[in-house]
Amino acid sequence: MRLVSFDNGRIGVVHEGHVFDVSDVAGVVPGTWPPVGMVRAIAQWETLRPALLDAVRSGTGLALSEVRLEAPVQWPNKVIAFPANYHAHIDEMKGVGTGVISSFKASGQGFFLKANSSLSGPADAIVLPPLAGREIHHECELGIIIGKRGRGVSHADSRSYVFGFTCLLDMVVRGKEERVMRKSYDTFCPTGPWITTADEIADFDNIEMRLRVNGEERQSASTRNLIVNIPDMIAMSSAVMTLEPGDIIASGTPAGVGPVEDGDVIEIEIDGVGSMRLPVRRGTVGDHAVWDNEKVGLAV
Repeated sequence: MRLVSFDNGRIGVVHEGHVFDVSDVAGVVPGTWPPVGMVRAIAQWETLRPALLDAVRSGTGLALSEVRLEAPVQWPNKVIAFPANYHAHIDEMKGVGTGVISSFKASGQGFFLKANSSLSGPADAIVLPPLAGREIHHECELGIIIGKRGRGVSHADSRSYVFGFTCLLDMVVRGKEERVMRKSYDTFCPTGPWITTADEIADFDNIEMRLRVNGEERQSASTRNLIVNIPDMIAMSSAVMTLEPGDIIASGTPAGVGPVEDGDVIEIEIDGVGSMRLPVRRGTVGDHAVWDNEKVGLAV
């Protein structure tokens, strides 16, 4: 099943090119703040799923072109991100960074948290802050949506905690400042266009993804090449903190990262999950004296 958030917090099911509004069935009031409708739907999934299927069978859908898709999960408890999770990406960053990344990979350095406010959706532009002398890079990643509460989840039990998958971009300002700051600008975590539930993906270790900028392919990889695979991401993160329904785990990016500029168009495509086409725009907010400390040099 494919689930979307659309038109100011409505919840929908995508079927045969149409969106079926199931907000009433899910007990979601559009426009409610905070926008936790999808999180609640995920938490209640086992009891809610049959009713949603009935609503699709008996309802009338809207064409996808008639609705505005939003970030599928707009108010997660947390966004967990795994850096340096592909060997080829580690290798490419050795030559352009400070050298720090050459000594670390996700299996040894763990994860970080990305601000929830950086989430945006498939209809939103990526807005670049006006930071003179800084490169802002794209990072193509798989978004893993957690389906139920858990702490200390074992590798063997991890699959049952995966609710579904979404496309995710982890945008980053290159530099030496704290990673969370460089990756948490508004619109720096586009997700969508929907959540594809886990039952639609037969093999978690064989999910192919690719990213293009202005039609040119820059990144291509598979989850089979991850250093920390999906079960281990869940085990590692849940060893530290309780995972909650709707939490998002960003898988880490493969090789091929690079800068984007105002006017570029980024396309991300993940087989079996979905695709997004996002324009890049230059914004007017986001500069600060802290960025003057390091106008050159790159880091992960």
